[in-house]
Amino acid sequence: MNITALSRLANVATKQTTRLTHYGRNTGKAHEVTIWFVLDRGRLYIATANVNRQWVRNVQKNPPVKLRIVQEQFEGTARFLTDSTEHERAMAAIRRKYWAFRPVLELGRLLHGIGLMRDNTGSFEVTLKN
Repeated sequence: MNITALSRLANVATKQTTRLTHYGRNTGKAHEVTIWFVLDRGRLYIATANVNRQWVRNVQKNPPVKLRIVQEQFEGTARFLTDSTEHERAMAAIRRKYWAFRPVLELGRLLHGIGLMRDNTGSFEVTLKN
């Protein structure tokens, strides 16, 4: 990740959400969604509780993305984390940042662990350009 982008991102990393611009997998049309993000050890992660959402499917097919966090804007490339260790690292960082929601997140993990719920979570690592 570019040092300038990393320092700008570090200045807004405590904010709660980002506006993610993604592009339609068939049309290429720009769409926006507000999502959680986390900067952890120099890596930018975004996550979802449902990998079947349209924005997730779009980003998987068209990885160039834009992010807006308050006044800062970034462009980058998202990589869907298929490796379970990488995905768990991203989700652990999300749980640390969004600690107030941890009981809900942990309940989902418990229900998945005992076979009562499917794990539909997914995560991306975003590499910034600027």
